[in-house]
Amino acid sequence: TVEADIVVHGGGRAPDIAGLGLEDAEVEHGARGIVVNEFLQSVSNPSVYAAGDVAATAGPPLTLVAAYEGGIAASNMLDGNRHTVDYSAIPSAVFTVPPLASVGLQEEEARRQGLKFETHFDKVGSWYSFKRLAEPHAAYKVLVEEGSGKILGAHVLGPNAEELINLFAMAMRTGLNSHDIKQIIFTYPTFASDMGYMV
Repeated sequence: TVEADIVVHGGGRAPDIAGLGLEDAEVEHGARGIVVNEFLQSVSNPSVYAAGDVAATAGPPLTLVAAYEGGIAASNMLDGNRHTVDYSAIPSAVFTVPPLASVGLQEEEARRQGLKFETHFDKVGSWYSFKRLAEPHAAYKVLVEEGSGKILGAHVLGPNAEELINLFAMAMRTGLNSHDIKQIIFTYPTFASDMGYMV
């Protein structure tokens, strides 16, 4: 028995594929959905494409990832298999108080890949952007590749973390490195203006 004020169920999404007659169409599927190749095409029936919650892909089960996959699948259906998915730099957030957000690699993953990087970490509740909100619980960790300055991962805890992580994702997706970010003049005092100090 566990006593709690609230119980939150975060079991995720299950593919709603029952009753589609996938066996009759010889469409291979499993607990995570329809098994697809890099073009989001069924590996067993080339006439079938799948995206989002019904596709067993490496993409995280997020709404905008499903929309992105849907666009890729539609393009491949219309133009032939020319487009593949790119799951790099997809941000996610936990909307707690304060929020926690992340994009890219964590330290363990980066080490496993043999990457050489610097870890930039600090508790920043005393920074003005957080202090003006009387929010003492704030921190960040950013992994910056040695030499190239490439942002490998960013993790933010604090107010507006869910928005700040979008800027890190944009930088990572478009190839902005730590030097590029430091050259940007943001409005102050905003959370975006903290980015240059985080990298």
